[in-house]
Amino acid sequence: MSDCIFCKIAAGEIPATVVYEDDLVIAFEDANPQVPVHTLLIPKQHYANISDDVPPELLGHLFSKVGEIARLKGVDKTGFRIVANTGEDGRQTVHHLHIHVLGGLRLPISMGPAD
Repeated sequence: MSDCIFCKIAAGEIPATVVYEDDLVIAFEDANPQVPVHTLLIPKQHYANISDDVPPELLGHLFSKVGEIARLKGVDKTGFRIVANTGEDGRQTVHHLHIHVLGGLRLPISMGPAD
């Protein structure tokens, strides 16, 4: 998608601090981190969200990289959280499928109130 910021990051048109990349996915640091480790993992191909007829093999590949991202960020032993916000009510702000890998501190049970 020509106006999608994550598509532009995946294409190298917008700079990002890349943590991991292969032919199908790219992981980069969130520009507005909410916790010490806040890395986004996205497919390079555009899908609006996890319900957007994403091929199962791509979803499998995407989720199979979560552990590697956690290891690269040093939170694999202490623990981390993954979140995939979906749609407006799910608080998805960038409509390109992405997984947040969050860690670096003891995370609260809730990430905060819905306003």
